[in-house]
Amino acid sequence: MQTVVIAGVGLIGGSFALALRQAGFAGRILGVSSERTIRQALELNVIDAGATLEEACAQADLVYLAGPIRSILDLIPRLDGIVKPGALVTDAGSTKSMICEAGAALRRVQFLGGHPMAGKESRGVGAAEAGLFKGRPYLLTPLEPAALQTPAANEFCGWLQAIGAQQRVASPQEHDAIVACSSHLPQLLSTALASTLASHPDASSIAAAAGPGLVDSTRLALSAWEIWRDILDTNRDAILDALDLFAAEWAQLRERLNSGSLESDFEQASRFAAGLRRGAQASQNGETSS
Repeated sequence: MQTVVIAGVGLIGGSFALALRQAGFAGRILGVSSERTIRQALELNVIDAGATLEEACAQADLVYLAGPIRSILDLIPRLDGIVKPGALVTDAGSTKSMICEAGAALRRVQFLGGHPMAGKESRGVGAAEAGLFKGRPYLLTPLEPAALQTPAANEFCGWLQAIGAQQRVASPQEHDAIVACSSHLPQLLSTALASTLASHPDASSIAAAAGPGLVDSTRLALSAWEIWRDILDTNRDAILDALDLFAAEWAQLRERLNSGSLESDFEQASRFAAGLRRGAQASQNGETSS
């Protein structure tokens, strides 16, 4: 792999470029983004040069689509005629079914869906960092297992290992059902909590008396609507299923609160939360195999 193209040099795309460099990638990294973003990415030494999509893809061994979901869906159909044969096209989109369906239509190049489970509230290439993916799950969503065995996919997976990402494999549909619960449901719960308190008659007093619990619980509410609009649009059914699951549990919890029998809920929730933290710590320490 000699030339990598980052289409969408923001937080994720910029971090992938920096991570590759830190892991020893010695080839060229080309960026496809707005003029302003390319200028900033060059100043920060995130990329080697900016280029048009056509110019960059003609040289690419790997095309990394890191823009918003709708942008990725718009770009994929354009790639067959401009990416050189044998290249690998992958993406970092937060939902996978629609993206992988579009990628399956490519004929001259291989498409491999991907989703790094990493991010920040901050956006843009200025927030990019080389260690963003280290110890974090990186979900790969091949349409068939053999797609992971091609030379291009093997090399890409080798670089994911080199940057410290923890690779996981799922079908696009499995991915979307999983992240609806692990990512999209937490976002909506945080948004709902912050929105509820914002409309409370004593919102200012609540904010003034807030402790770390409320601050932690509303962290995700800082996320930008521009990012989440595409996620909610392209994974609506799985998210509705997750919300239904939560709503049923919430109704039962409300009944148990009335009867004063919430001890088992706290115990079960505590075990799950502790397991999450042990798993996250193990991944950060490199104890979980990829």
